[in-house]
Amino acid sequence: MQQFFTDYLNLLQDCHNGILQAIDGLSSEALDWVPGQDMNSISVLIFHTTGSVRFWIGDIAAQESSNRDRDAEFRVKDAGMDVLKKRLADNLEYARTALEKMKLEDLEAKRTNPSNGNELTAGWALLHALEHATSHLGQIQITRQLWEQRGNSS
Repeated sequence: MQQFFTDYLNLLQDCHNGILQAIDGLSSEALDWVPGQDMNSISVLIFHTTGSVRFWIGDIAAQESSNRDRDAEFRVKDAGMDVLKKRLADNLEYARTALEKMKLEDLEAKRTNPSNGNELTAGWALLHALEHATSHLGQIQITRQLWEQRGNSS
């Protein structure tokens, strides 16, 4: 694998490790807790993050269909810790497999986003996948903090 893709995968691994750290020791109740209106549970955020990463790396950059059901990601409940950890591990393994097939020149290849018809490059799709994942890592971390602090207002 070329160094860029190794570095990219390491950054994605760091994000996944951050998610694993953020959910460590949480109960099923905590994983499904929704902090407020128009907000998501940690389980939903993990399903959406992994679905999004798979979509941008696979469907767009590598052009390998995932048959993603984005709406289903937001209905997840009672997934459990083992399912969430497996989903993260499978997501990272898929990314590794897809990136191993790519070369630097592939980053400039034109792609079309099927949801809106916009043209972008495979490189943009990879960067967006990482950006999106890290933003959801932050949301997961904050949701855990809110879970731990609920009812403890000063």
